[in-house]
Amino acid sequence: MKNITLQVEGMSCQHCVHSIEGALLEIGAKGKVDLKNNSVDVSFDENQLTIEIIKETIEDQGYDVM
Repeated sequence: MKNITLQVEGMSCQHCVHSIEGALLEIGAKGKVDLKNNSVDVSFDENQLTIEIIKETIEDQGYDVM
C-alpha cells in the first residue's frame, strides 16, 4: 500500500468529508479528510490505482486538488 497526502481546496464540512471519503472507497482507496489542514491522506494499491485517478476522483466531487 502506498500513502500520499493531497492538499484539497473547498472542503468545509462533514458533507465534504463523506463525499470525498466515500468516492475514494468506491475506487478502492482509503481516504482520511483533515478539514483543519485542508488535506486528504490516501492509502491505495499502486498496482491498481494511480495518483492521477485519485486526484480526478476528488475533483469529480467538486474540490480542487493542489
